[in-house]
Amino acid sequence: MNKKTQNEIRIALLGTVGVPSCYGGFETLAENLVNYHSSNICDASLTVWCSRKDNIKHPNCFKSAKLRYVNLRANGIQSILYDALSLFQAIMTGHNRILLLGTSGALTIPIIRLISRVRIITNVDGLEWKREKWRGLARIVLRASEWAAVRFSHEVIADNTAIALYLRDSYGINCQVIEYGGDHTLASDKQSEAPEGLPNSYALALCRIEPENNVQMILEAWKKLDIPLVFVGNWNHSSYSKKIRELFSREPNLYLIDQVYNPRTLKALRNNAMFYVHGHSAGGTNPSLVEMMHFGVPIFAHGCVFNRHSTEGKARYFLTSDELNHSINTITPTEAESIAANMLEIAQRRYVWSKIGKAYFALF
Repeated sequence: MNKKTQNEIRIALLGTVGVPSCYGGFETLAENLVNYHSSNICDASLTVWCSRKDNIKHPNCFKSAKLRYVNLRANGIQSILYDALSLFQAIMTGHNRILLLGTSGALTIPIIRLISRVRIITNVDGLEWKREKWRGLARIVLRASEWAAVRFSHEVIADNTAIALYLRDSYGINCQVIEYGGDHTLASDKQSEAPEGLPNSYALALCRIEPENNVQMILEAWKKLDIPLVFVGNWNHSSYSKKIRELFSREPNLYLIDQVYNPRTLKALRNNAMFYVHGHSAGGTNPSLVEMMHFGVPIFAHGCVFNRHSTEGKARYFLTSDELNHSINTITPTEAESIAANMLEIAQRRYVWSKIGKAYFALF
């Protein structure tokens, strides 16, 4: 092995469904890190691990990144083994920098540290073990995974200041805070229309239909309002989401539409929104929030500490359906204009991918 090969930085990006992005926040992060790698002169190679089962096509590369596949699903219970296998494959193929997105496979990090000198950087995401959907053994394993990630990774990344403060108070560590970009949502310059049958102007909500996103709270507030609400989500995903859709599907001012992944359609939906309602109460910096901030509309967000940090305390906040209803009814045009301007200023200052990519590659 020559000196150049020994000194080469070989980055493995693990923990996502894969690229190009077609699922969630980590996938969007991964794709934009590939974009940064492709458009900047980086003295490093980049490989992204992908799920063979979650992707219909299996190309060998995406832009400047090589792609490798594991024959497991990247989410749910299989994610633990998926991430663990990806970690071992990464060190077996000579990678010397690993970016692990999430903590599912983190219980294997102590073993990796014993058998390899690879440098491990872990983005711990939100406090996954606290989510309502996890109970019993699953919650215990997730909490242990968080501990292992924080204890044995060389660097830990939090995507929100509130997460960083939690890690400091719980584990006594100071971690890097690197948030998410949202400016990719503005990239499409082609015209596209929102789905048919929607009003010309409306409030917008967009999320996975899960309890911690307070979907029912938002819909309860809207039963007493005349303003149309377009709510985009995976309504057929679970018994919970199907039940919520059934409860509110007959309300005349509610438009409950299935998830949208097409960037141009999403841009059209956001362009037509008069304001945005964000019910997430877990997970750190939520991509859907920072993406919408780039559209410069008033934002009504759940009043959890994560959302307050993301919006610098300059949005409107609610903790109950009555609070949300009252906030919508009492906001003045001047207040709405001020909130919209603040959201756009924060987004352009903090949530841009050029800044995020530079911070990650500086760590590598």
